[in-house]
Amino acid sequence: MPPRNYLNKIDLTHPKYLQTLVENRRVFNLKNCELNVFESYQETYRVPLTFNDFVITSMVRGKKVMHLFEKPAFDYLPGETVIVPANETMVIDFPEAQTENPTQCIALAVDARYINDTIHYLNDYYNSDPDQKRNWELQFNQYHFDNDTEVTDLINKLIRVCSSPDITKNIYADLNLKELLIRLVQSQHLLQINTEANAASNHTRMHYVLNYIHEHISEKIEVDTLCRRAYMSRNDFFKWFKEQFGITPLEFVNRERIKLAKQLMTDNKNSITDVSVQCGFSDTNYFVRLFKKMEGITPGSYKTCIQNRN
Repeated sequence: MPPRNYLNKIDLTHPKYLQTLVENRRVFNLKNCELNVFESYQETYRVPLTFNDFVITSMVRGKKVMHLFEKPAFDYLPGETVIVPANETMVIDFPEAQTENPTQCIALAVDARYINDTIHYLNDYYNSDPDQKRNWELQFNQYHFDNDTEVTDLINKLIRVCSSPDITKNIYADLNLKELLIRLVQSQHLLQINTEANAASNHTRMHYVLNYIHEHISEKIEVDTLCRRAYMSRNDFFKWFKEQFGITPLEFVNRERIKLAKQLMTDNKNSITDVSVQCGFSDTNYFVRLFKKMEGITPGSYKTCIQNRN
């Protein structure tokens, strides 16, 4: 099943400039980060790779198999990102790499001081709820994930900026890098709270609101109802939700509905209309448009892919 968002293609290294056929590396150095472009042109296994800094990697083309954190190996494909802490060794297989089918991956190594400054910024300015103060931090319980639109756009911008000859590129890189880090932290926070919501439905305001959404996902969910559940005004609720998770309440509801739709479509008995209704959409055409926008393909094409895979 294709991921939601692919990075823009990066020109491959001209053959005469290749230093090696496995993880050939091009480097672009900036003040707070280093962009690496890796390419491999032959089948190889168990290649170790370690960075001294926190690294954000994202696949551009081809396929790798990653061995990381002493967890089961996983396929790493275009449209996906992996984040790795400093000094953590990735062991990589290249089972399909060939001259005519190379792998290509970018790795953004980020200075530790810059990360700490960004986390301090989050703690200073994004803890707006005095009853739910928490320490923002980068976590690695979710280290492999599909790119969403925002992450894809930011990584594409950083690639373009880092490889540019523009003398002001450090300024533009700084702005995009800070936003990317914040979005990663917020998305991890959302995953954690979302996972905890059913087990701790009344533990915090956040758990209470998300649990309500999950329990009523097939119904019409009024924003005013969510505001009352959070004991907040409409404006304060939108601001609070966006600060905590990086997306609006409506965007979250739609994400959860599309996630449910993908589960329901694994059953061939469910038509697209049935799935739309069960996921709380009153308009099937809107459901189809939203699904294509978020997943890159129509619900019908998604069902066909599942059937062919099965």
